[in-house]
Amino acid sequence: MVETALYLIPVQLSECDLTSVLPARNIALVGELRHFIVENVRTARRFLKKCDRNIDIDQLTFYELNRHTAPEDIASYLAPLEAGEPMGVLSEAGCPAIADPGADVVAIAQRKGLKVVPLVGPSSILMGLMGSGFNGQSFAFLGYLPIEAAARAKALEKIAPGSILFTFSCSQAVNKEQFRLAVFSAAAQTRRKVRVLHQLTQPADHPINIYHPEGEYLKGLVLYVE
Repeated sequence: MVETALYLIPVQLSECDLTSVLPARNIALVGELRHFIVENVRTARRFLKKCDRNIDIDQLTFYELNRHTAPEDIASYLAPLEAGEPMGVLSEAGCPAIADPGADVVAIAQRKGLKVVPLVGPSSILMGLMGSGFNGQSFAFLGYLPIEAAARAKALEKIAPGSILFTFSCSQAVNKEQFRLAVFSAAAQTRRKVRVLHQLTQPADHPINIYHPEGEYLKGLVLYVE
């Protein structure tokens, strides 16, 4: 019997054996839940099937939470939890509520006195910092650079001189050249001197089919901002 709570369930960052990145407790838990608040229903269904191939997807209820969700709808998603049913929160990858949807519904649950249980799992932000060799005692996560050019330039202005900026895109709608142009144009607009320290691409477990260039969707830059 699963305790009534809002469970924040991390999702793997790449296609891999779930048991290599997620604790067995997480995988077993999802099979006990019937209500999920998710960033994308299709992605969530696929993840749940990986956790338990025998799970009956049609018996589950999904509540989509993303930038298109009306703020007034979010509180209603917690109705099953208030009625005593445990619920799960899933983003498309990594940890929900960390640079991904979920924070708003967690805040509402906290205000209502509902139990929230964050589960252990992969976070690209922390893993990137761990593997960088940079100071993990003093760093700031500023979120994703905005899509809008004016907002992106304003965000870059806030970065302290001498900072190391990690910026990434995981969308096939934005190719490598467009991604670089978006970042570099913001630097030019704000008259900030920026140097490229590293150019990042997808790892070996994300091979690129030469007949499907859109498959090269993971990209990143490590920048020194003067």
